[in-house]
Amino acid sequence: MDKWIALVRTKLREQKLTQEKLAERVGASQGGVGHWLNKRRQPDLLTMNKVLHALGLEHLEVALVIRGRNEAANDPSVDEPTYDITSAFRYPVSDWATAGQINEKVLPGYQPGIRFEVSDHYAKGAAFWLQVMGDTMTAPMGVSVPQGMMILVDPDIEAEPGKMVIARTPELTEATFRQLSEESGQLYLKPLNPTYPKVLFDERCSIIGVVVQASTKF
Repeated sequence: MDKWIALVRTKLREQKLTQEKLAERVGASQGGVGHWLNKRRQPDLLTMNKVLHALGLEHLEVALVIRGRNEAANDPSVDEPTYDITSAFRYPVSDWATAGQINEKVLPGYQPGIRFEVSDHYAKGAAFWLQVMGDTMTAPMGVSVPQGMMILVDPDIEAEPGKMVIARTPELTEATFRQLSEESGQLYLKPLNPTYPKVLFDERCSIIGVVVQASTKF
């Protein structure tokens, strides 16, 4: 709820919209919008998503995520674990051939055949998930992103040396997952697995987005 409120307030300022104008767009009262933004009342999911769409954020959707509390599960005095219900944003799962090409203006609930995963990361643009294939980013020690992990890619974050990125190179028809590195002023796409070679990043290459989150699916 806090992330949603902060996002709505930011967009109202950016677009120079009043709470009254927003209320008109979503078919609510000005007082109701004020209650939502001051946490006096909590809107339902449908209303929260109507507000996002009214602010031009059609590529985002609020969903409910239910997680068991670790402390409750480990506390012998608690008979049953409690649950933490939080709001999260849904992003589409893309494939490596079409990575970054999903239309951000199509409503998430109306994309037949498109799968979605949730995250608490707020992306300004059309972020998307990919499932890691192969072992090029599996490191023998330290940070490692093995096959099967889901990675969230944000196209609006600046790619800097040291960041994990999704890129396109002229040699491959599919997007590639590497760490952007710099050596003697030259950029490279570097695998975390040292058995694979690094690739020179030149004017023929392009960055699709920066990886901002990785998670494992069981």
